Amino acid sequence: MEKKDIFLKMDELDNQVGTFHKELTALKQKVKELLEDNKRLSEENNQLRQLFKREAELEREVVKAPAKGKKSGASHEVQVLAEQAFAEANVAIGEGHDNLTRLYHEGFHICNVYYGHLRTEGDCLFCLSFLNK
Repeated sequence: MEKKDIFLKMDELDNQVGTFHKELTALKQKVKELLEDNKRLSEENNQLRQLFKREAELEREVVKAPAKGKKSGASHEVQVLAEQAFAEANVAIGEGHDNLTRLYHEGFHICNVYYGHLRTEGDCLFCLSFLNK
């Protein structure tokens, strides 16, 4: 090989290494994004499992509660109707605040800084100050 051919070959290899390096950097970034998404989705999945578990336990308690109170069926029905009427009257008043409180307890931010993002590091002072207003 001549000197000129060697330098051309080295230049070609240098260009190929540069291209390979760019592709490798892009792949690393994509893997990083996928790992972060996987972590976030795993945490969200665990929180949803806990939420479903709590709701299932509440439903079991609700189903068991009427069975225990069968002694006074008429008064129980009146109490249920009164509770429903009271709940319907108060729905319009605090429904938005209640929904935000529920979202916060499900593990999501409700503050204007991180609204809708998953809370991964415990309580958020912005969210808590919003709830206390």
